[in-house]
Amino acid sequence: MPKTALITGITGQDGSYLAEFLLDKGYQVVGMVRRTSTLNFGRIEHIQEQVTLVHGDLLDQTSLIGLMDEYQPDEIYNLAAQSFVPVSWKQPVLTGEFTALGVTRMLEAMRSSVPKARFYQASSSEMFGKVQEVPQSEKTPFYPRSPYGVAKVYGHWITVNYRESYNLFACSGILFNHESPRRGLEFVTRKVAYGAARIKLGLADELRLGNLEARRDWGYAGDYVKAMWQMLQQDEPDDYVVGTGETHAVREVCEIAFSYLGLDWQEYVVSDRRFYRPAEVDLLVSDPSKARNVLGWRPEVSFEALIRMMVDADLAHLKAVHNL
Repeated sequence: MPKTALITGITGQDGSYLAEFLLDKGYQVVGMVRRTSTLNFGRIEHIQEQVTLVHGDLLDQTSLIGLMDEYQPDEIYNLAAQSFVPVSWKQPVLTGEFTALGVTRMLEAMRSSVPKARFYQASSSEMFGKVQEVPQSEKTPFYPRSPYGVAKVYGHWITVNYRESYNLFACSGILFNHESPRRGLEFVTRKVAYGAARIKLGLADELRLGNLEARRDWGYAGDYVKAMWQMLQQDEPDDYVVGTGETHAVREVCEIAFSYLGLDWQEYVVSDRRFYRPAEVDLLVSDPSKARNVLGWRPEVSFEALIRMMVDADLAHLKAVHNL
């Protein structure tokens, strides 16, 4: 019998890569989507026929229990969240409902319907926020600097709490920034790749960004979903930091993207105070040694290759859209 995996947030970047990965492994994939008027299936269009899409909502406990009762998943990947940090300042209560309490609702549904299933919670490096040590490992104290980060800390600890209180197989992956051509346009790496491609094609003449010196640990989303799966294949549930262990400034993203297209980024990029965060997170860099040693996980796509991959995809997309 093939295993069944339930993925919340299947239409997002990580959900689409994870669904592809699990289909290749022979899983039956059930993807939970919210019933909204603006659903975007673009990222999973190419695999839509191979997955089962079902309606459910992290705000609605009953829908989650019904889903788990019906499909009896062996593995549950909770990737759904309000995941854009700046929006969490504008909608802090909604962010808490989805990103914090939504995890509790998932765990409660699992506990009542499929207590033997294995659960993955998408934790985030944003939980480290104002970092207490560099690099950050599983033992680094959390100090979140946004409503999103605070909500993720709740989601992380409630997962630990259910694991210890109810003996559930529940893991958290503390993932550092991971990008791809499927990243939303509001995220800075995609904003740079897309902006550089537009300028190259003569569709724009400048790109406005926030803090060019903010540094992050950026990897490729397609690599990171493998770590999620590996966590659920272990004998014991645990939490893992997943990242590259390297840090780069937003400025370096600009340098790579623009020079790849034969452009000088300094002629086009404008740092605009409007895009600064109320409380900035300055330096996030992972210590992924536990994931390396226990899971055998290593990133395969380099930072430079990742940015070039994103630029190539946006260039191709824009040429097609504008018949260039």
